[in-house]
Amino acid sequence: MSSTLRQICKLVNTGEFRISDHGYDELAEDGILVGEVIASLASAQVVEDYPNYPKGPCVLVLQTGDDQQAIHAVWGLPRGQDSPAVLVTAYKPDPEKWTDDFKRRR
Repeated sequence: MSSTLRQICKLVNTGEFRISDHGYDELAEDGILVGEVIASLASAQVVEDYPNYPKGPCVLVLQTGDDQQAIHAVWGLPRGQDSPAVLVTAYKPDPEKWTDDFKRRR
């Protein structure tokens, strides 16, 4: 587990998180409930880690929805801050753009 994801999990567990406006839009577009993303965060698998991203460290993770379908979520921390965790976006990955396990881009 990346250090960014570890910090995000701690923050989410204590309720210190928010969802970006873009995140809400993407969740709605793909019919994903916030609760699904929160509930499956503990078992998330890192797909790509961006510890030095200019807006703050972030991580793309593979999670599973209530329907057992893959969900990609980007979680981050604001630059220069330890809190809150931010759900930047979450979406159902396109099988044509990702390998069968949704962990690598085609």
